[in-house]
Amino acid sequence: MATPHHVTFRLPRRRSSVPRARALLGAVLGEWGVGQDVLETAELVLSELVTNAVRVRVPSDRQVGVRIAHSRADGLLRLEVSDAGNGWPRLRRPDVDETGGRGLLLVESLAHRWGVRRRACGIGKTVWAELKAPDLVAVPVEREIAAVTVQTGQQVRFWGRWKTVRSVRGERSPLGGLAMVLELDDGPAMRVDAAEPLIVKDGEEAVAVGVEKPADGSGQSGYEVPREHAQPRGGNDDRSGEQADG
Repeated sequence: MATPHHVTFRLPRRRSSVPRARALLGAVLGEWGVGQDVLETAELVLSELVTNAVRVRVPSDRQVGVRIAHSRADGLLRLEVSDAGNGWPRLRRPDVDETGGRGLLLVESLAHRWGVRRRACGIGKTVWAELKAPDLVAVPVEREIAAVTVQTGQQVRFWGRWKTVRSVRGERSPLGGLAMVLELDDGPAMRVDAAEPLIVKDGEEAVAVGVEKPADGSGQSGYEVPREHAQPRGGNDDRSGEQADG
């Protein structure tokens, strides 16, 4: 992929994180101008990936990382979900009377391609899927976006003044949702709800790095990994593993 814009955030390992991930995805894709068909497909794929991740047996303090990225050059939307588990997901062909085990089959049928990779730090894995999204639109100079999509280097307007964002991090809010903390070049840091609309524009220092929190469950950074196993749509999966598909 060409250098994409992306957003990352972390969620607790509980069932309520699945609809929360869908809501944040909707906010992000709405800002990116993604069409309804792609949005609905992305929601299904992300739901399956997050559902599998929250079921992984790891220590209770581990979280689930989510990364949403796009590249207009390639017309691709990429979804990544990371967890700290050691098991390797495997594609199953359940019998007709089985009630589960079809999550990755759904991902395979909907995605342009998908795969899994070890995390660079050596703890856990990232399962990813790419969707074709040819309707990604150009970003206007000044626009209103959800706080979760703010990037380091952008300028954000607070109290009628433009301030440059030096760093962005996500943390759990007192109400149980996701909050974003924006460190600014002038004045105190701002803490806002992830879905809060903010007026931003790209500054000279703006870079496509998204939230400065790794899309993983350990608090360690690193997206560049030496091994990545891609599974093209309709292909056969000959990988073995321990983690069963939900």
